[in-house]
Amino acid sequence: MKHVDTTTPSLTLRPFTVDDAERLLSGEVDPRDGWEGGYSFTEEPELLREYVDAVRASGDPTPFGPYLVHLVDGGVTGAAVGGVNLFGPLSDDGAIEFAFALVPAARGRGLADQVVREALALARANGARIVRAEAEIANLPARRVLERSGMLESVRTAEAITYEIRF
Repeated sequence: MKHVDTTTPSLTLRPFTVDDAERLLSGEVDPRDGWEGGYSFTEEPELLREYVDAVRASGDPTPFGPYLVHLVDGGVTGAAVGGVNLFGPLSDDGAIEFAFALVPAARGRGLADQVVREALALARANGARIVRAEAEIANLPARRVLERSGMLESVRTAEAITYEIRF
């Protein structure tokens, strides 16, 4: 399946592919690999290896899987400011989970709301009937983003809340 960017006026969700991971693991770095605030996957090779191994074992998760979140300014896609991962494939009942994060420099500007809306739209457009995300109880900003997106609390433990939306 083809990897396709999802772009809004202010951000782009760019699929992170096995080719990207293998390129980084080989030491080949592209300026687009940089993240706002200096963070980069090149600093976490174990995550890259785990991703490559998972795809080799289970197949390409496209259109699900990891996406890098890039800011768009004047039509130009800039450095990554976060990521979202849709943990596919869909379950038998059409459910999928996702997680999202932004670098500290990108927080507090409404970007997380946009990222979650786009993740939900991507999941729904690809057959998801149920979408879930978990937030730590102490992470009030993430909880509020999920709630504003229409997700409702479905499970609570001492450490985290699982939110869910059904289409």
